[in-house]
Amino acid sequence: MTQTRSTSAPAAEHAVEPVAGLDELAAALRTLRSDEEVTRFLRDLCTLPELQALAHRWQTARLLDEGVPYVEIADRVPTSTATVTRVAQWLRHGTGGYRVALDRVNRKGRV
Repeated sequence: MTQTRSTSAPAAEHAVEPVAGLDELAAALRTLRSDEEVTRFLRDLCTLPELQALAHRWQTARLLDEGVPYVEIADRVPTSTATVTRVAQWLRHGTGGYRVALDRVNRKGRV
């Protein structure tokens, strides 16, 4: 079972659920001016396991976008096939955040 890359424009399929403090966190992220600042902020904000989980989800989204099979992704990342399935669901039916980021990273040629 593989996920192929969407060719449609990134559109929010679902509204972003209200989360207390999320807007303020997003505003703080927008103030950061370099990759190093973002990395340092994330390291201060999150525990190591939280950062690993976030990094694994992003790696999973990238591999799904490349059409890599679920089981292979679970082996390469490493993560569970359940996580791969959840990321695939959000990639296909989420708010469009993964799609925007993937498209922009792919456009820049950075992975």
